[in-house]
Amino acid sequence: MKLRFMQRSSSDSTAYARPSTLRRGCTVLVACASLTFAAMAGAWAHAYFNVPPVLSIDQQRLISQQAARDSAYIRENVSVLTNRVGDLQARVIAMDSLSKRVALAAGVVYTDPEIQASLEQPQSVVMDYLTPEDNTDWTAEGVGRQLDNLQQQLQAQQEGLTMLDLVMTRRAGLEASLPTYTPVNYPWLSSSYGWRRNPVTGRHAMHEGLDFAAPRGTPIYAASGGVVAQARAVSGYGKMVEIDHGNGLMTRYAHASSLHVKTGDVVEKGQMVAKVGSTGRSTGSHLHFEVRMAGHPLDPTLFLAKPEASGQLVAGATLPELTTEPQVR
Repeated sequence: MKLRFMQRSSSDSTAYARPSTLRRGCTVLVACASLTFAAMAGAWAHAYFNVPPVLSIDQQRLISQQAARDSAYIRENVSVLTNRVGDLQARVIAMDSLSKRVALAAGVVYTDPEIQASLEQPQSVVMDYLTPEDNTDWTAEGVGRQLDNLQQQLQAQQEGLTMLDLVMTRRAGLEASLPTYTPVNYPWLSSSYGWRRNPVTGRHAMHEGLDFAAPRGTPIYAASGGVVAQARAVSGYGKMVEIDHGNGLMTRYAHASSLHVKTGDVVEKGQMVAKVGSTGRSTGSHLHFEVRMAGHPLDPTLFLAKPEASGQLVAGATLPELTTEPQVR
C-alpha cells in the first residue's frame, strides 16, 4: 500500500508540471508575436508618414526659373567685377609707366641701382574682358585669382614708388643744402676764384673764394640752410660767419662789419647773417665768399648763378666811383 501511494504521488507531480510548462511557452510565443507586430507597425508608419513630397509641374517650373535668374544675376555681377579688375590693371600699368618715366627723367636708374630691379619689372598684360564662350573664367575663382595678381602688382609698385620717393627726397635734401643763393644783392665780382696777385702782399697766391664789391652795411645772406659753425673775428678774415651745410660742405662770409648770428644758430637759405664791411686783411668794402668741401676750397661759381659781370674785375669797370677803389682780397 505504501509503495502504490508513493507511485501515485510521483505521477501526480508530473501531471501538475505539464500545464505550467505549456503556459510559459504560450507566453513566449505571445511576446514574440507582439514584438513582431510592433516592428511591422513602426515600419509601416515610418514609410507612410515620410513619403517625400511630390512637386507639381508649376512648382518645378517656378523653381527652375528662380534658379536661372539667380545664375544670370551671379554671372552678370562676376562680369562687371571682372571688367572693373581689368580697368584697375590698366591703371596700375599706366602708373608703373609714369613712375619709370619720372625715374628716368631724374636719373635715378643710373645713379641708384638699388631700385633698378623694381623699375625693370615686366609689365602685366591687361586682363581681357570675359566672353560667354570663355566659361572657365566666368567664375568667382577666376576673378579671385585676378584680384590676387593685381594685389601683388600693387604691392611691388608700392615698394618701387617708396624707394623712388626715398631717393628723390634724399636728392632734394642734398640739392637744397647746396649754396646756390647769391649771398649779396651786388653780384659784381672784384676778384674771382683762382691764382692772382695778392693786392696786399703783391705776390701770386691762390684766391680761395669770390669777392663781391658792395657798400658797407649791405646785407649778407646765407647761400644755403645749415648750422652756424663760427661767428667771430678770425685773423685775416676779420668778422666771419661759417655755416655748416652737412655732408662736409661749408660756406664762409668774411670781412663783415657786423654779425647777426651766433655759433649754433640754425639758419635758412636767404637768411641775413651779417653785413658787408672791410674788417681783417682787406683794402676795401666787400664780401669774401668761400665754399669748402671737407676743408678743401671749391670754386663758388660751380654753385652760384652766373654773375652779371662774370670774371671782370671792378678795377676795369667804367663806373667812376668804382675805378678809384683798389683791388681787394
